[in-house]
Amino acid sequence: MEKGAYHMKLTSEQLKKIYYGAYSICETEDGYLQSYQYTQQQMEYFKDVSEFWYDRCKASSAKTLEFTTSATEFSLEYKIIWVGSEDSIELSVDGLITKIYYIRDLQKKGKISFEMPAGNKKVIVYLSADATILIRNFEINGDVFPVKKNEKVLWLGDSITQGFGPLRSAHTYVSVANRLLNYDIINQGIGGYIYDKNVLVNMEGYSPDKIIISLGTNQYGTESMKDVEEYYERLSEVYGDRPVLCITPIWRGDWDSPEGEQVLAKFCQKIKDICAKYSNITVVEGFKLVPHMSEYFLDNLHPNALGSEIYGRNLVLAIKEAGF
Repeated sequence: MEKGAYHMKLTSEQLKKIYYGAYSICETEDGYLQSYQYTQQQMEYFKDVSEFWYDRCKASSAKTLEFTTSATEFSLEYKIIWVGSEDSIELSVDGLITKIYYIRDLQKKGKISFEMPAGNKKVIVYLSADATILIRNFEINGDVFPVKKNEKVLWLGDSITQGFGPLRSAHTYVSVANRLLNYDIINQGIGGYIYDKNVLVNMEGYSPDKIIISLGTNQYGTESMKDVEEYYERLSEVYGDRPVLCITPIWRGDWDSPEGEQVLAKFCQKIKDICAKYSNITVVEGFKLVPHMSEYFLDNLHPNALGSEIYGRNLVLAIKEAGF
């Protein structure tokens, strides 16, 4: 580290070592680190088929800075280049959130600082789930040590997995669950996404130990299950028999008709039937993870902060019960 009068400034390579959740990280001409959770091939696919998906495939979903330190303060420079919803950048110290910067209160470019109590501690900085944020010039008044992670997990899903709903980056269900699971995750959740086999490709240099899939809520009204069947066929071709956890869609209260819930329930059963053909796939019923009440949702579709907290914690219990 480069020592200044008071702080130590991490080089880009040192900063990359405490930067989690990315498939690749590059340095821009002006010295910022920009991270990606998809390969170039996958991003080109999104660019060709949907601007909505393309914008969101580069968001900072589930990207974190994680380290242990005895330092009492640090800062970093940021640049926001895209915003979907105005959630947050948050600091967690030993599991408790101690600072929140809301995107709505930040300039597009600037510097943010964090204070921490004395003593050794585990620190997590949650970058915005539904915005694209670049960072540079991380300075701290103490030594920094990368954390140890558990299994590499590729997490696939739609807007709920990406993190829309809580409007808090540390309160997405993925963030809540992973505070307990400590997976080394790449979150490929993307707003509006569906079961789409075309995004499943070999990611050069990356081999997840496990895969979690939470898809289907954006297509439950379709009669055909062809897309779902082809998705799991392609998944098997690309990743073989490594363990897969399928979370069927959670409850949603924005039904177009009184029969809406029954339609979704039938769709979930069809997903379970398809997954039953594969011995490496474990199914968790999404209907059992979040209360079926609008109080737990932002818009009767995306869980709010409370709903996401319950979702994440119940998912951890389900994962442990299933032995996944």
